Amino acid sequence: MPWYNGDYPPCYKNQPKYLREKAIEIANEIIKESGDEGIAIATGLKRARQYFEEHPEEVPENEK
Repeated sequence: MPWYNGDYPPCYKNQPKYLREKAIEIANEIIKESGDEGIAIATGLKRARQYFEEHPEEVPENEK
């Protein structure tokens, strides 16, 4: 089941919006490939965190 910003896994609830949106984007791609929601949720969040560690300039100013 693909997610979007108004409907996302409960574990994404307390994440900053920019991180949550990236994690949802990644998780949706993983679901298309594997179909496993559990792996998609965990991997999406992990890869989103890695992405923003590698691209700190993309973190919104009000979120730093």
